[in-house]
Amino acid sequence: MKLSVIIVNYNVKYFLEQCLSSVFQALKGIESEVFVVDNDSVDGSVEMVREKFPLVKVIANRENVGFSKANNQAIRKAGGEYILLLNPDTVVEEQTFTKSIAFMDQRPEAGALGVKMMDGKGNYLPESKRGLPSPWVAFYKIFGLTSLFPKSKRFARYYLGHLDKETNQEVEVLAGAYMFMRKEALEKAGLLDETFFMYGEDIDLSYRIVKAGFKNYYLAETSIIHYKGESTKKGSLNYVYVFYKAMIIFAEKHFNSNYARFFRFFILLAIYLRAGMALFKRALTALALPLMDAAILISGLFYIKEYWENNHRFVVGGEYSLELIRIAFPLYALGWIVGIYLNGGYERPTRIVQLLRGIFFGSIALIVGYSLVSEEYRFSRAILLLGGVWAALSIPFSRLLLQKITGLRLLSTSSKDKRLIIVGQPDEAERVEKMVEQAHTVVSYAAFVNPPGSSVVSGKYTGSFDQLSEIVRVFEIDEVIFCARDLSGNDIFRKMTELNPTGVEIKIAPIESQFVIGSNSIDTQGSWYTVQFNDISRPANKRAKRLLDIGSSLLLLLAAPLIFWWMRNPGHYFKNVCTTLIGRTTWLAYDPSVSTEHLPKLKPSILKTTEMMRSTKVDPRACNHINQLYAKDYSVWYDLNFMLSHFRKLGQPWES
Repeated sequence: MKLSVIIVNYNVKYFLEQCLSSVFQALKGIESEVFVVDNDSVDGSVEMVREKFPLVKVIANRENVGFSKANNQAIRKAGGEYILLLNPDTVVEEQTFTKSIAFMDQRPEAGALGVKMMDGKGNYLPESKRGLPSPWVAFYKIFGLTSLFPKSKRFARYYLGHLDKETNQEVEVLAGAYMFMRKEALEKAGLLDETFFMYGEDIDLSYRIVKAGFKNYYLAETSIIHYKGESTKKGSLNYVYVFYKAMIIFAEKHFNSNYARFFRFFILLAIYLRAGMALFKRALTALALPLMDAAILISGLFYIKEYWENNHRFVVGGEYSLELIRIAFPLYALGWIVGIYLNGGYERPTRIVQLLRGIFFGSIALIVGYSLVSEEYRFSRAILLLGGVWAALSIPFSRLLLQKITGLRLLSTSSKDKRLIIVGQPDEAERVEKMVEQAHTVVSYAAFVNPPGSSVVSGKYTGSFDQLSEIVRVFEIDEVIFCARDLSGNDIFRKMTELNPTGVEIKIAPIESQFVIGSNSIDTQGSWYTVQFNDISRPANKRAKRLLDIGSSLLLLLAAPLIFWWMRNPGHYFKNVCTTLIGRTTWLAYDPSVSTEHLPKLKPSILKTTEMMRSTKVDPRACNHINQLYAKDYSVWYDLNFMLSHFRKLGQPWES
């Protein structure tokens, strides 16, 4: 047997299906076998593989054993002359395996090779070729010198930035996303080190292959797409901690003790620095617009006060107390900002109507609050009303101005602003268009483009495949979807690279699948379309759930004297109401008796999704399924009905 392909999967069913489709296209004419090792996924990955790809050899683990151990399970059973470790979030060209085999066959000294990788938008991924992370190489990368000098032989050695990405090269380290190895080299070097749970194992194995007397190569003649998930986003705290910890393990394993201590010191320093920078950047990004709004609102209120004080309230003389500025103005601004937030005004892009709606409801809340406070704090109803008018005028205008100056897409002036091109034959293009519509995506313009070799001129077709870049530019297209059934991987990859400078979103519709994959990340919300999708992580659903928690908690608090004695656990009733009101808990969320790492994060809950099941011990598979359904198709009315159905349990203790 010539080739064994090994894919380790964890809860990325849609990407795995697309990956396997491209793998079997590329394996035509090659004596091969394909393994999928599943690390206890709960998204139906195993069932999908067994149903749609019966030739795949499935190893279904009952727990997440990590990347290294899972690959080793399949390597021990593999019978190919060559073994490929392939990520499930990849797409390969039709000739990728053929070219890899030919390259290795011609070079008996080659122990392993990697290929040119690009992300879902056609950007070249620098980790396609890497140097050994010696202490100084790692130091340059950790402290940003690699990014500052991307072509330097010294500072950019981690990504071998001085080497041409379009030329076949001997390299030191390969990426685990596509690691094509000679089995003989693997037997001499040893299997993956299971000390590495995630990250670092590819560096370690690449180094051991070289130490075993072989060479590693970078093959530029073929490409793969590698969608990258949250765990690999360079700014995330998870990446900083896990990746750099893996580098410490590598250093302690392969460098002498002095080097290892030096390495550990700078790695730990880097973890704290990068983590601090990531937190600061996240906080700055989240607070930038609210702080700008607060400054605009308070400044406007000050000038309104001056005008009203001098021309209306105190014509003969006099002034408002300082408490108006110190206390009332910040509270007024906070009321409008909270109103904007609850109406989605801080999402990007948002619509002007959401800003105005938020200001309106914020004004209503402020007026109600104004009428409830004591007389000494009722400074001026006129200033409050004029402040609402100022907010309604200044906040949308400031967004428009900031968008014009910075180029950031802060506002969507229309709810129908997506312009779409689908590349494919009529039947497939229409099928994909219906999927987009069923995913509740509103499209203002949709047209089809002929795939290579086709010449349909009727209906929605607006041009040929060769004209795609010009069509995107002329019609100001936001998104291009390629139908994988009607185009080769080579054609898709070529056009992705060509379209990359335009910034257009690129997606791929696999053959006979009910989803469309795209974006730069496997975890970006909205990076794929599916027929049924209203998941709980959508900002609108998160706001609705939080508003329900606040509103119901206030109502339960007011009604406590009447319903307190009906609770099964009255001692916890007030505690539950208070913790939910302040956001520490929520009334309903997942059953925590099974892992929920793959689901959107929720606060600990008073009620759990399996509350309706009479059995004291819920089957884990049923529990997983119920949790998944709750996350996938959320409804605030479901929460409300659930609370009413289990009303007497609202006082039960909750699990942290």
